[in-house]
Amino acid sequence: MAAENTVERAEPTVEQLELEGDVAADFIEELLDIADIDGDLNLDVRQGRAYVSVESEDQSIAVLSEPDTVQALQEITRLAVQSKTGSFSRLILDVGGSRDARRRQLEKLVDAAVLKLDEGASQASLPSMSSYERKLVHDIVADRNLVSESYGEGADRHTVIRRR
Repeated sequence: MAAENTVERAEPTVEQLELEGDVAADFIEELLDIADIDGDLNLDVRQGRAYVSVESEDQSIAVLSEPDTVQALQEITRLAVQSKTGSFSRLILDVGGSRDARRRQLEKLVDAAVLKLDEGASQASLPSMSSYERKLVHDIVADRNLVSESYGEGADRHTVIRRR
């Protein structure tokens, strides 16, 4: 039997998360300058993660607020933070309120799945989504006193919802 390699990560301190946020904000600020996009950055620590949001008074930020673009920006920002701090980062990037908008979409998907359960289905599957989105779905489902599990691998990983 081969031994499993598990990597245990200590929960980062608030100070470490604030440093992640600062490094991420510097990186994003440089990207915005290069793209000649105006944006105000806000930093926060939420649920054990650095949370960086970019807002703008005008519509210049809209070009960056599409979900796939936000996800890509988040990943390269995480890499920049990791390169600078030497530690894995789980920071969340929000551009123009896109994360809140996506949460509302996910809530509607869960509502539709609950309707299927109400109509007699034993379970309801949601489409494939990112790990962050699946985490949001699990939280939404738990708030509604239902059960959810993720199945599949890679890009095909999806969530299934059932009653308790």
